Amino acid sequence: MLYEEFEDFWLLAQKRNVIFFYAGYISQHVVAAISETIRARLDTAGAAGPTRRRIFSAFVEMSQNIMHYSSETLTPDAQRDQQIRRGSFCIGTRGESFYLLSANPVDSAKVDAIKARLDPLRSMTVDEIKSAYKKALREAVPEDSKGAGLGFLTMAREASEPLEFEFVAAPNKPDTTIFCIKAII
Repeated sequence: MLYEEFEDFWLLAQKRNVIFFYAGYISQHVVAAISETIRARLDTAGAAGPTRRRIFSAFVEMSQNIMHYSSETLTPDAQRDQQIRRGSFCIGTRGESFYLLSANPVDSAKVDAIKARLDPLRSMTVDEIKSAYKKALREAVPEDSKGAGLGFLTMAREASEPLEFEFVAAPNKPDTTIFCIKAII
């Protein structure tokens, strides 16, 4: 029975070409440990140096997004430097590309603001994304940002296709929405 449960998950991961998956609480210490594992997995997967850098950059932004904005936390907001929040993260391959996918719960009241930051990125060219990134570096940090406000721009800059994202109502939690974002590198 135990092996059958594991085998179901293992076969699904193989079918989706998953090379790394984590679900649970994420902190800076967890990100550091995951980073080492990701580097090793990308080496064995044969990712070229520039591709590894882009994947790692997108991973860092996705994990920061979880640590700053997941609505399920083990730490109070006041502990900005030691956030521990719940989310999941996955890296897989699709043909010659890699995909990064993360998901975390967010306060449903914040969904429109997140969409407003992501929607414009879907239609921007690479040059427009780079220009917006440089502009954001010169501007003040957005009021609702817990970081530098560059996360989605960084993910979009590293991706070879427009970012994909989705919001799904969390089961049994009326004020919570699951935010999923995917980058193809």
